[in-house]
Amino acid sequence: MLQLTHSLNSSLLVRDVTGDYRPANADEVLQAAQRVLAGQMRDCEVLNSPQVVRDFLRVKLGALEHEVFAVIHLDAQNRVIEYVEMFRGTVSQTSVYPREVVKESLARNSAALLLVHNHPSGSTQPSRADEMLTQALKSALALVDVRVLDHLIVAGGDILSMAERGLL
Repeated sequence: MLQLTHSLNSSLLVRDVTGDYRPANADEVLQAAQRVLAGQMRDCEVLNSPQVVRDFLRVKLGALEHEVFAVIHLDAQNRVIEYVEMFRGTVSQTSVYPREVVKESLARNSAALLLVHNHPSGSTQPSRADEMLTQALKSALALVDVRVLDHLIVAGGDILSMAERGLL
C-alpha cells in the first residue's frame, strides 16, 4: 500500500468517468498544459507578455512532425481573441491562402495578428517562401486595416521572431 501511495504521489492524477483517480498519461498532461497556457495567453496582453505566447507555441507546435500555419487574433488592445490553426501541411511545407486569412480576421473582428508556423526540420531559419508569404499577408491584411505584428517560426523548443530579425 505504501508503494502505491508513493507511486500516486509522484504522478499527476486524473478522474475517470466512474470518479476514481488514476495516473495521467503523457497526452493528458500535455492537453492540460495547453489548456492552462491558452488561458494565460487569453488573459494577458500579448505584447506585454511574449514569454506566455512563446511557452504556448512551444507546447502546441514544437513537437509536431508536420507543418502547421496558425494565426493568433488580437483585438485593438492586443489582447488575444483566439488561436486558430488554419492550414496543415507536410513535413517540409504547407499551403497558405491569404484570402482565407483575411476572411478569418474579418470574421473575428481582429485588429492585429500574430502569424505562426512550425518547422519540423528543427531550423528556425525562415525560407525565402516564408518571407514572401509574410509580405503577401501583410499587404493583403493592410487593405482591411488588420496589422501583422509578427511572424513566429517554431522549431522544437526554439522560436524565431521575424519582427525581431527585421524581416517584417
